[in-house]
Amino acid sequence: MTEISAVTLLAVGMLAAGQLQGQTAPSGRWEGAIVVLGSELGMSVDFTTGDSGLSATMDIPQQSAKGLPLRQVRYEAPTVHFELLGGPGLAVFEGTLDGDSIVGSFSQSGVTGTFYLRPAGVAKSAVPPPPAEPVPYLEEEVTFTNGDVTLAGTLTIPEGQGPFPAVVLITGSGAQNRDEEIFGLRPFRWIADYLTRHGIAVLRYDDRGVGGSSGTIQTATSEDFAQDALAGISLLAARGDIRREAIGLVGHSEGGIVAPMAAVRSPSVAFTVLLAGTAVTGEEILYAQGEAILRANGATAEQLRIQREVQEMLFRAVRTNEGWEEAQQIVEQQARAAIAELPEEQRAAIPDLDTFVRTRAQQQLIAVQLPWFRFFLDFDPATVLEKVNVPVLALFGEKDLQVPPDVNVGPMRAALERAPTKDFTIEVIPGANHLFQEAVTGSPNEYATLKKEFVPGFLDLMTRWILKHTSG
Repeated sequence: MTEISAVTLLAVGMLAAGQLQGQTAPSGRWEGAIVVLGSELGMSVDFTTGDSGLSATMDIPQQSAKGLPLRQVRYEAPTVHFELLGGPGLAVFEGTLDGDSIVGSFSQSGVTGTFYLRPAGVAKSAVPPPPAEPVPYLEEEVTFTNGDVTLAGTLTIPEGQGPFPAVVLITGSGAQNRDEEIFGLRPFRWIADYLTRHGIAVLRYDDRGVGGSSGTIQTATSEDFAQDALAGISLLAARGDIRREAIGLVGHSEGGIVAPMAAVRSPSVAFTVLLAGTAVTGEEILYAQGEAILRANGATAEQLRIQREVQEMLFRAVRTNEGWEEAQQIVEQQARAAIAELPEEQRAAIPDLDTFVRTRAQQQLIAVQLPWFRFFLDFDPATVLEKVNVPVLALFGEKDLQVPPDVNVGPMRAALERAPTKDFTIEVIPGANHLFQEAVTGSPNEYATLKKEFVPGFLDLMTRWILKHTSG
């Protein structure tokens, strides 16, 4: 169920560094992001000057990737250049150093964007925000806390006389900002805008370690995210312009797991809306997701068989903490096979194939050993859904390959029929993918090429249901 994001444009395991071409090159840690297809992918670069010249490594927090060596690192005042080789192809960064910032262009396999870096601690962003478009409601920047974690977000409040019903938006898996940006799409901004225009206040916030929020997502699980959401509920309940008895949760993807977890923990949650939420274990989802996406991309029966075997082997290793050496070997074999399919010029750009393959496999194995994955693999959302005692609206996309409706609708209905709540609605939106866009196959490969809008009727359906359940 892991969200597909701009991180897929980058490598997991890169190459050697280049030569110093100047005497005033950047040094130390620089932090910033790649801005591509409307999304920001956070990164940091550590520059070092040694006997062989300028070298650098990159961290990509969203991918749990640390110390990835860069290649062709050079500084020719004022130009800074470095490269990153990944599965999709060579990523080239060409920037200009001006004072305490490096700003420039990014390109990889025909995809272009920009990037920015600033010395660590100077500022979070060197890119000025776009001018705000006038909207017929109030926007307020807010912060709230869950233990030692501070979460930063935006609260949109309708015009007119309050108090208003309200919702807290909960993002899908992976490090997401408050708009849940992905490939130029901003689903949570669109939802917040539509709901607020129709009289519903909306709180959306950056995940832990993203944007203005503190903490780290690497050591957190869905249970931690449920407490974050409840902290957002508390923020809203304390305000005079919000109806404290009419505050609900809207969760997308993993957020559709988190919302029920939060709802059964607190009487302050009045309703839940689950957008592409799951109702079976993470293991079942990953099997179904992997097969569906491979089929949509034209995989052979043999490729499907190999993927299933690799998944089963990795899941055993996660549960038993044994067999990691075998897992490393098999993942390396897959990496070599994938490299063999690359164009010749990309294969030729890998000077040390063994190191590249080994590093790439290690990064993949790190991801499945994180606390989040260990929790997600065996957690059964049905055990929480059957305890829900508030109204539930569950929406699925007919062509969703990440959370396939044929795998989840039946178990969700069965769980809610066992639950104390007697008010639940489950609908499958025709033609919609995981992001509720109008889809062709539903494959994540389409996300960036489809219209940057929801399928007709999706927002209206959700809005009418919320207003109906908060009209009293």
